Amino acid sequence: MADVALHDVTKTYGSTVALDNVTMAVPDGAFVVLLGPTGAGKTTTLRLISGLEAPDAGEIYIDGRPVKGLTPAQRDVAMVFQQYSLYPHMTVRENLAFPLKSPILRTPGTEVKRKVQDVAEVLHIAHKLDNKATNLSGGEMQRVSIGRALVRDPAIYLMDEPLSSLDAKLRADLRVELKRIHANLGATLLYVTHDQVEAMTMATHVGVLDEGRLVQFGTPREIYEDPVSLYVAGRLGLPRINALPADLFAGAPSGARTIGLRPEHIAQGEGKRSDVIRIEHLGDHTRLHLVLDGHPIVTLTDPGSDLEPGDTVAIQPRNALYFDAAGARIA
Repeated sequence: MADVALHDVTKTYGSTVALDNVTMAVPDGAFVVLLGPTGAGKTTTLRLISGLEAPDAGEIYIDGRPVKGLTPAQRDVAMVFQQYSLYPHMTVRENLAFPLKSPILRTPGTEVKRKVQDVAEVLHIAHKLDNKATNLSGGEMQRVSIGRALVRDPAIYLMDEPLSSLDAKLRADLRVELKRIHANLGATLLYVTHDQVEAMTMATHVGVLDEGRLVQFGTPREIYEDPVSLYVAGRLGLPRINALPADLFAGAPSGARTIGLRPEHIAQGEGKRSDVIRIEHLGDHTRLHLVLDGHPIVTLTDPGSDLEPGDTVAIQPRNALYFDAAGARIA
């Protein structure tokens, strides 16, 4: 596997700045998730690394070497797209083998057969090898699409929201599969998503993008517990962080405009009285929807709680985060 580095990379499309002076280091063997909404620059980053696009400024390095001017094949990257990108007239076996038969790789026939079988077993599709791609379920087609990348043994895997078109159960299943594959292969993997659950459960590192700028890069725990801004704080965590006026509770530092409270960082039993509006019983935990001085708040409570809509409960902050008027974190 290989490390990837971007140094002051900028990319524009007409008057639109897709990436703005981005510097980022993807360690060898890391599972890096790029997180952000549509238009943040996630897919552009992958396309620049893969060689499908060229940066307007800056340098990209793979395994320590600059890749400017190199084709995607010469960069030794494999990309998985949001759509399945399979050849419908081919069997699963033929789809998996196709990348290995390129003139650049020139993989011997016995090696092609072995790699296809190995990858099919890793992805639990060995029993489907002789099926046409059109006779597969959505989850199976995405496994084949991922398998077409895995057979290559590239320097780095690039994945552009490969699970977004699947239903919730398949997404959950394939999240586990991808994490297991990454652990088994020791692969360097750069994964794009807007789904914070995917970022929290799969990544070794998360890069948060905002309008083409990399605003924070770190482990999921660092991003969650120590966000540099209100924007970053809102990218991770479900339910989302409660963003409230800083003076709603006592003790705000000078310059604070907003207090950010994760649902688990609201203590109950003492403090200001709030009204219970709605209760969501979710098995292992219960979400409590409150209103305090006209501000909606979501917190967690004991699954066995007997609170009901219309009740009141006293709450106070615990481990609060504070942000200034521009949304920057106040220590």
